[in-house]
Amino acid sequence: MAPMIAAAAGPMSGRALTFLMFLAFIGITLGITLWARANTRGATDFYAGGRVFSGPQNGIALAGDYMSAASFLGIAGLIALSGYDGFLYSVGFLVAWLLTLLLVELMRNAGRFTMADVLAYRMRQPPVRTAAAISTVTVSVFYLLAQMVGAGALVSLLLGIRPGETFLGMSAGTAQVMTIIVVGALMIFYVMFGGMKATTWVQIIKAVLLLGGAAVLSLLVLARFGFDPSTLLGSAAHSSGHGDAFLRPGLKYAQDVPGDPGQTIVNKLDLISLALALILGTAGLPHIVTRFFTVPDARAARTSVNWAIGLVGVFYLMTIALGFGATALVGHDAIVAQDPAGNTAAPQLARAIGQHFWGDLGGDLLLAFIAAVAFATILAVVSGLVLASSTSLAHDFFGHVLMLGRPRESQEVAVARFAALVIGTLAIVLAVIAKNLNVAFLVALAFAMAAAANLPAITLSLFWRRFNTRGVVAGIYGGLVSSLVLVFFSPVVSGKIDPVTGASQSLFPAGVDFHIFPMENPGLVSIPFGFLCAVLGTLLSDEEPDEERHDDLSVRALTGAGSV
Repeated sequence: MAPMIAAAAGPMSGRALTFLMFLAFIGITLGITLWARANTRGATDFYAGGRVFSGPQNGIALAGDYMSAASFLGIAGLIALSGYDGFLYSVGFLVAWLLTLLLVELMRNAGRFTMADVLAYRMRQPPVRTAAAISTVTVSVFYLLAQMVGAGALVSLLLGIRPGETFLGMSAGTAQVMTIIVVGALMIFYVMFGGMKATTWVQIIKAVLLLGGAAVLSLLVLARFGFDPSTLLGSAAHSSGHGDAFLRPGLKYAQDVPGDPGQTIVNKLDLISLALALILGTAGLPHIVTRFFTVPDARAARTSVNWAIGLVGVFYLMTIALGFGATALVGHDAIVAQDPAGNTAAPQLARAIGQHFWGDLGGDLLLAFIAAVAFATILAVVSGLVLASSTSLAHDFFGHVLMLGRPRESQEVAVARFAALVIGTLAIVLAVIAKNLNVAFLVALAFAMAAAANLPAITLSLFWRRFNTRGVVAGIYGGLVSSLVLVFFSPVVSGKIDPVTGASQSLFPAGVDFHIFPMENPGLVSIPFGFLCAVLGTLLSDEEPDEERHDDLSVRALTGAGSV
């Protein structure tokens, strides 16, 4: 009887600790938001945090903005279940910063608050700013929806609420909906009242917690195996059920299909397509672009990227220990039993390693801390996404399209706050509706759209003298539409069936199949198509390029002369 009571008390104490740490983080961030509200007085404060953040501060915030729940929990889970192939995500995310480093200083110098400031500098303002605002909101909402649906599912899992169980009187389904609503309400509050100052400090705190938690877990895992990576990898391969194949490529991506060379080629192209989206999409993500305007000058922007590269690189190296450590110490079957996607591998590892060193209390404490870090991760990322969307709607569409570039600052900020409320509410409603759907593909889709729509417009605006308004508009809409259409007609929406169980692995149920595009990731087609639309739109237009403005933009982007 005593062991049964202890077993029952353990999960409840873990839930209580997790819940208390959630509340502690929320209390701290609400206090920061109220402080930021008292110190936010104009558009520059609201959109760019007053440009008072140093390079290291902004670099930490950038890392916090970039390391989403998908990065922390998702990649650890992918490595835990897929071994070598799971680590490919880490490599893709890290390499993406090299391209970002090449563009960041130019964008910071050429713009003011948003991506559209760069694009519209030498183009006709209304069509370019409208297209940029639509792209920003579309990419952000897709990314936001994935984060919020994931938040509902993950918090239910992290609190240990399973079907038939309750926590604070809530079933698993109710807890999932309540989590989505709470996350949505908090992100709206952060943005409406704190603007970029509050969002930045939330991201800094989250980055410190995440890196600290990952470092503690990694060191404990290595200590458990005598700081011998070979022993760790060998134990992980043994516990994975795949043997040495666990440490080689091909377990999840680019799989060879015996007797079907066509599908083998498609699988390999799909991996290339995913890698292109991850690597090229980062520089076009709206919430990443807007963060570079929070620093006072181009030098601080470069410092920001250097810090972000260092922190993100260290973090993704630590995901090796987290993923393989989870496989070795928790086991493949236990991870899949908790969550088939592997998203709880890191929290399960925290409990297992904590119990190994300090018993049940240590396991509960470490689990609660990692779960709270995951919650903080979700809040920080969704706040950045909502801020990027509301800023673009207020500054680009309201300020420069509807008000013809002559709004009062107070009007712009009021519209930005209202836009945050509308976008946040829409995201909550959509996430509640989609809470039981598999929306994991939305993260990859957001990166693909950013690479296909935003990156061509940014690079050609900066480097091609002939580029004009029609080229910008054609490139943005062509990249957006092609990405959405290709995904809609891909196996992620219909037609993908589990060969063993016969269950649907697509958005639509089994029996519904209208997919005609064979790959799950559209980037290999949509990114070149976005560039092609931008080039053809320019060449087929009779608009004369403004060469003087191009020269001004080049000097400004390269030297910072005239930038704010």
